[in-house]
This record gives sequence, C-alpha cells and structure tokens, in this order.
Amino acid sequence: MAATDAEGGTEYLDRPLLTPGFLEDRRYQTRLADTASDGHTLVCLPTGLGKTTVSLLVTAHRLAECGGKALMLAPTKPLVEQHAAFYREALEIPDDEIIVFTGEVRPDDRATLWEDARVVMATPQVVENDLVGNRIDLSSVVHCTFDECHRATGDYAYNYIAERYHADADRPLVTGMSASPGGDEAEILTVCRNLGLADVEVMTEDDADVAEHTYETTLDWVHLDLPDSVIEVRDALNDVIAERLEQLKQLGVTNSTDPSMSQKQLNAIRAKLQELIDDGQSEGYEGMSAHAEIMKLRRAVELVETQSVESLRRYFERQRNAAQSSGASKAAQRFVSEPRVKEAMRRAEAFDDLHPKFRKTRLLLAETLGIRDGERVIVFTESRDTAETLTEFLSESFDVRRFVGQGDKEGSDGMTQTEQKDTLDAFRNGEFEVLVSTSVAEEGLDVPDVDLVLFYEPVPKGVRSIQRKGRTGRAQEGRVVVLIADDTRDEAFYWISKNEEKRMEEELRKLKGAEDDIEAELDDSQQSLEAFNGGDEDEAGADDEEAHAEPDAEAEAAAESDAGAADATDGQPGLTDFTDEDESEDGEQTDGDSAEAGEAGAETDTDADEGLVATAGGDPDADEIEIVADQRELDAHIARDLSTREGVTTRLETLAVGDYVLSDRVAVERKAVDDFLDTLLGSDRSMFDQVGDAARHYARPVVILEGEGLYEKRNVHPNAIRGALSSLAVDFGASVLQTRDADETADLLEVIARREQDRDDREVRVHGEKSSKTLAEQQEYVVSSVAEVGPVTARALLDHFGSVEAVMTADDEALKTVEGVGEVTASKFREVVAEEYDPS
Repeated sequence: MAATDAEGGTEYLDRPLLTPGFLEDRRYQTRLADTASDGHTLVCLPTGLGKTTVSLLVTAHRLAECGGKALMLAPTKPLVEQHAAFYREALEIPDDEIIVFTGEVRPDDRATLWEDARVVMATPQVVENDLVGNRIDLSSVVHCTFDECHRATGDYAYNYIAERYHADADRPLVTGMSASPGGDEAEILTVCRNLGLADVEVMTEDDADVAEHTYETTLDWVHLDLPDSVIEVRDALNDVIAERLEQLKQLGVTNSTDPSMSQKQLNAIRAKLQELIDDGQSEGYEGMSAHAEIMKLRRAVELVETQSVESLRRYFERQRNAAQSSGASKAAQRFVSEPRVKEAMRRAEAFDDLHPKFRKTRLLLAETLGIRDGERVIVFTESRDTAETLTEFLSESFDVRRFVGQGDKEGSDGMTQTEQKDTLDAFRNGEFEVLVSTSVAEEGLDVPDVDLVLFYEPVPKGVRSIQRKGRTGRAQEGRVVVLIADDTRDEAFYWISKNEEKRMEEELRKLKGAEDDIEAELDDSQQSLEAFNGGDEDEAGADDEEAHAEPDAEAEAAAESDAGAADATDGQPGLTDFTDEDESEDGEQTDGDSAEAGEAGAETDTDADEGLVATAGGDPDADEIEIVADQRELDAHIARDLSTREGVTTRLETLAVGDYVLSDRVAVERKAVDDFLDTLLGSDRSMFDQVGDAARHYARPVVILEGEGLYEKRNVHPNAIRGALSSLAVDFGASVLQTRDADETADLLEVIARREQDRDDREVRVHGEKSSKTLAEQQEYVVSSVAEVGPVTARALLDHFGSVEAVMTADDEALKTVEGVGEVTASKFREVVAEEYDPS
C-alpha cells in the first residue's frame, strides 16, 4: 500500500509498523522486499539505492506477522550505528527497543538488553561471542539480515552465526545484502551456501524501476609520471631487493630476481623456505630473514611510488625505532643499516617537492569545488600515513577532515566511534568540503552524495572499487577519478581491478538472467539446508521444501557443586590413568581436601544466563556437558566449534587460571607449538607460571600442545624440549597431551569434559586466582619494561647493579659493561629514563 503526500506528489509506503510519510514508495524496493519475505534471499542492488530499506521492509513485515525480534548484522561499528538511526526513524517501534550491540556494551548488559529488544543491530564478532558465551538465544529471531554479505567467506563470523541461526531459530528467515556479492558465480554460490540462502534477486541500473532513481557517473583514469628524484629512491631500494632475491636464488627457492615479482610468487618462496626449515636445514632460517627484509623493502618501494615521499619518511622512522628496540629482528637491523637504504632515507629527508599525486589532487579539488561549484569531495587512500599527510596538505587550500579507523598506530591516533559519527554528520550537513578517508568509509556508510570520488590509488579488488564508486551518482550526476603513477604497482592494480570489476558486472548480468538456474544449483547442494541442520521448518519463512531443526529445549542449569579442587601437591596421574579404582580413591582424597583447596582462590560464576543453551540442534534429551572457555581464547575458534556440537554448552569468562575448565578438578592450558618453543628460546617463563597456577587450584591440570613439528620447527635441541615437558609433568604434575590442530583440540576437550561430567558426575567449578609476583619478579618486570630490554637483560642488569635504583641511575658506559647490553640498547635505555616527559 502507498499513500500520497498532501501536495499530490511523492507517494509514501503505508504498511504495518512503518512511520507514516517517511519511506518513499519505490517499486523495485517493495518488489525485492516482498520476494525476500517469502524465503532466504540474496538481494543484489547497486550501492546507494536503498538495500537497507529493503531489509527494513522485510523486518517490519515479519515483526508485524510473527512477533519476536529481528537481528541485523553489519561489519563495522559506524555502519551499525547508522542502521540503528535509520530504523528508529522509519519504524513505529520505541527507540529503546531498537538497540545496538558493539564491543563497547558490556557482555552482561547485552544479555539483559537482548531479552527486551525487538530489533538488535550488531557487529558479527559481538554476536558470535555472545552465542559462544551462552548469553543470547536466537530462537525468537524471526528475521536475520547480513549486510555486506559478500564477507561471508572463509572463517568470517557471518558463517557461524548463520549456522546457529538456522539451527536455533523457531521461524528463521535470512536476507543477505550486497552491491557486489562476489567476483564470479562460484564466489556468489559460496556466499549463498554459507548463509543458507536459497533465492537470488538481482537488480541493476539497467532495470527500468531502478534507472529512474540513478544518475550517470563518469570515470576518468589519470596517468602521472614520477619525477626523477622519486625514481632514484625507488631504484635504489629495488637494487637491494634484487640482491636479496639473488641470495634466495642461491638457496634454490626462486629462479627470478625481478623486484616487481608478484606477492603470489613471494608467498611461494616463503613456502619453500619453510620446507627447508622443516627438513632441518639452517639455510632456511637465513632465507626467511632475507625474505622478511624483502617485504620491508617492497613496502618502502610501494610507498614512494604510489603514496608520497612523506609516507616513506614516516615508514623509515618506524623501522629505525623498531631496529633499536630490544629483540629487534636481524631483518629489521639489516634494513636500516644497508648503505643503499640509508641513502634512500637521506634522499627522502632531502626531498622538498610535491609528489605528483599531491599536486594533481589539489588541482582536481579546485576544479570540482571552485570552477564547477561542487559541494563535497571524498578522497580514498589505502595508507593511514597518506590520509594524515594529505589532510594536512589539502587543509592549506580547502576545509578538510580525515576519516580513519579506530585503531591507534605509531604516529597516528585512530578515531573513536563518536568522532567517526560526528565527522560524517558534519560532512552530511555541509560543515566541510573534503573528506579524506581510508577504507573504513567504503562499505555501506551513508556518506552523502558527492560531486567527486577521488581514488588516490587503484585498489586491486573489484568489490572495493564498486563500493568506493557508489559514494557518487546517487542523487545527481557524479564523477570518479583514479590516479595512476605510470610504471609502478598502480598499473598492475589498475588492470587487476578493472578486469575483476568487469567480470563482476558480467557475472551480475548473467546472475540476473540465470537466477532460476542458480537457485536450482543451490537446491541441489543444500536441499533442506542440510548444511546446517535437518528437521521440519515452520510454515512461515523459507520455501516449503526447505526444512529446519526444531529448536533445542533449554538445558537445566548446572547444580551448584560442593566439591572443590584437590591439594595440587599430591602426585598427579596422567589422563590415561583415570581408572575407576583410581578415581574412587582420589575421590575420597578430593572430598577431604575440597574445602581448603576451594577457599584457596576466589570462586567466580559470571554466567548470568544459565537457562540459555549454546548448542546447534540435536537431541533435546541428550545429556548436556558444559565447557568454560577463557574469553581470550576466542581467536582460536575452539569454543565456537564446541558451541555448535550436540549436547555441549559453552560459557565464556575471563578466567584467572587456565584457558578451559572442564570440571571441578580439570583446567586446561592450551599452547600452540610455536608459542611453546618461543618459551624455550627466550626467557619468558609465563607458561610455567600459568601451569603452576593451574596446579595450585585444580587437582588435574592439563597442558595441550597444539600443532605439529615440535622437534622440527625451530633450532631447539630435542633435550631442551624433553626437559620442558618433563618439568611440566614432574614439577607441576600436569598431564601433557598433543593435538594436531584446533579441531583435534576441540575433540579432546569434549572427550575429557564428557568423561568428567557424564561418567563421573562431576560438575564444572571455576576457581583460583593468579599468583602474585615475588619482589624479585616485580623488580625484573620494572627493568624489563624500560626500552623493551626484556627479562633476560633485566636479570643481567639487576645481578650486576644490585637494585632497580642502581640500574636506573647507571650511565651509558656502565650499562654497556653488562652482557647483552650494546650501544643501541644502552642509549635507548638512558633516553627513556632521563628524558623529560612530553605527552604531546
């Protein structure tokens, strides 16, 4: 239904839950929304034509018809906030029932807010964490939208959330939205399969319904020549690259010494070097160091060619600082000490001209804002350094602000979420003319229609190119200009992007003409969405032929356990020794010691949502086991994997002791083989401290070494490895088990947890606190943090001088008498200690 405004002009949508007179009635949007309301649908629509409106219309329909709540996911915080603001205006739902979930909202608060919300806007990582941590329940979600759904590949959080949603929701309906769903049909099918999408709806600017709402955008490629002074710096760096490649050629890992070889070729070289290392050949380590230096040199070349000399200067400064820090790699030290690199640094410092891209950018802005009376321009750049320096340069002639990500980098502060929002609001309101942005503004953000989109450099990915171009040509004719430095990597990126973008446009046209064929292929590959879970689907939502699992029944909350941890000083058998007789005997010992051990550390129970079951389908009558995972373990995706398993409930806490708790007596420390070997090569004893803490508070501490090549990966004597393993078992009473990968670790954790909880009727009990540092450890910590000298040098300094005070007051010459302290370390140490504090 539609209603016409009082003056008889624009027609507005009149549907349940929509704010009257707010949404213009665009036929292509309502057609897409009606189709997406009938099944799990991929919606492809050019940037700037209202994909969010399509999703909102589906959400309004589902909430009005089914009740429940809706979930909309977007990849960035600013995009989430933008969607929330739009929904609050467009829906007749109280503002406090349309809530935002980002990492800035405390987990416990999110669990409470979820219960009363009708629409939740969130970043996928937050929802993933809350699902793994058993804080939220998807059963009542009647519509789930994946914005910028082309990201649903690999291990991205969208895939896990889609799997859980299809399995857990009573009446699931999924909408995926993107202007650029993939580079070819295979990529598009991958996205559809990962999100459980069965229908594909495509509209392009060639469609009559769409064309009346779009304007022509012209695209210009501007080629620029680099000045001789810049080429000389580049060539000097390329000579060093060629020399390092010659070294690698002598090792037999490459046949080429061309400095402009592709990243794919460099990755292949690295793989061959790793094979040498795995075969025990020490030349592999030397080659790896040369390879690392080549990567640094290539970055320097890329900056001077495609960005600016100022960006190169900043990069050189960071490399100098890194080379002077304690523990600097040989590659970093060689990089800054190489005579030709030093000469390049000198030339960069002496360069006082403008990079041609800077000059051309200023000229194009003057033409757009001055001669053509334009109002707004966006300049996109890949480099944070370039965004900083370009903003400073352009501010001399125009009203300019930068727009960058939230992470702080050396020499550059990120923007807070509030600062990002305020900047975009000011740009929309015409408070300044030019926005200089990194990639953070590419996807989806409601940046106002602009007169010029300037690519400071080509991007080697068609998806990103389409996203950037979509910032213009929405409400009026627009212009896109791409700057290309000739005879540089810009040219390669230009052709890569151009070919991929052309292929994507052809694929979308093919997709539009072959939607039925694509859907048939999807039907063949995931009939009934068996990729997620089988079962009967409710009649509302997806196609009748598709089937979904009935939601799991809520698991009963675990009863409070009254058994604490056993005294960890007793001998600890390995897990294979956990026989019935042994455990009966140990059970008596544990009962006798439980009060003392349980009180040794403060018990914690932060599971505020005991009723929620973090499982992905399965038999509702199956015995549930609970696994508590440390929040800092989420990157490994082990807890995420476990949360999808039948009969497994996961809970996230910030554990004081252990990475996983499997019962009242079993805590697990997980170590990757690389991290374990790093412990042996350095002086970081934190692993042994962690295992010691586990042994003090849990009767059965377990150490899992994850990965292969324990005795082959590093140049560590086998006896050193055996000695460390022996110490863990004998000194700390820990059972040491090895797994090949994260999947096998998850399998092992489940087996141990089931053995503890199912067979022995033990319950999960989290307790323990990290042990406090001794005075000596605190002194070592203080000294090791100065100029990053590290724990080994810190102990040597304290042994030599006798106290922290004496170390801090020692001069350069006295410091250099200590083993391991050279001129660079001594100088840096004195600089940190003696220089006046200047926070600016």
